[in-house]
Amino acid sequence: MHPEVKRYVSVAIGCLIAAAAVNLFFVPHHLLSGGVSGLAMIFYFLFDWPIGLVGALMNIPLFFAAHRLMDRSYVLNALFGLSVFSVAIDATHFLSELNVMDDVLLSAIYGGVISGAGAGIMYRVNGSSGGLDIVGSIMRKYYGLNMGAVSFMINCFLMLAGAAMFGLKPAMYTLLSMYVTSRVADAVTAGFNRKKSILVISEQYEAIAADIIDEVGRGATFLYGEGAYTHQEKRVLYVVITLTQIGRVKAIVERHDPHAFMIVQDANEVLGKGFNLPLYPADDRQAKS
Repeated sequence: MHPEVKRYVSVAIGCLIAAAAVNLFFVPHHLLSGGVSGLAMIFYFLFDWPIGLVGALMNIPLFFAAHRLMDRSYVLNALFGLSVFSVAIDATHFLSELNVMDDVLLSAIYGGVISGAGAGIMYRVNGSSGGLDIVGSIMRKYYGLNMGAVSFMINCFLMLAGAAMFGLKPAMYTLLSMYVTSRVADAVTAGFNRKKSILVISEQYEAIAADIIDEVGRGATFLYGEGAYTHQEKRVLYVVITLTQIGRVKAIVERHDPHAFMIVQDANEVLGKGFNLPLYPADDRQAKS
């Protein structure tokens, strides 16, 4: 599939999932989503105005600013995402009448999970649905402000407005749903194929690397370093592995050098040729022997 087509398809799917989550879990319990759509939901609860249409109208000045300050491709991508989300959230409004979840807490959690999954699918392909994405992009480009800080301030205002109109409890549930949404969106955007990266400093780096290649079936890289105090040149062994391979690597390092310095770090997403399948299928060789 062509990359541009894949992007638009992913954005459309993500917007549809997020819109369905809003109508299934948030609307029946007077919970708010984040950003401009959350503000549009306030008008829906007060005046029964359609969320998608009101949100699209609120985005007009934002898109005018984006047209003047951002590049054309960004504006077109955001406009597509906004159009799909606005249509989807009004088209799926009938879902709010199903009352699939009568528990507010579960609605906040599961609504956040599904909404975050939709947002993450869209963000993975660098998509946007307008709203706070535009505000954050402009603030980051021209003022160096973090998008998370801008989103936090606006969402705090939404929570205060929600608390004033619907009470403190719905506002607290809204805060929970926003937190879950952001966490799930980050996880989906970064990818679920989380791995571990390991740095090993040892005089036995060659023997350790050879056994990692032979026994674990992973490649390794030698990095050149220098001790800050002794100014002695060192070789730093760098390897990326799966979670289940940590114990085997630790055992190899311990076997060759019990005093080796080793750091184990999270690697959110690993891309590139040779990682999804081991470069050196040690397990297969051992099974055949």
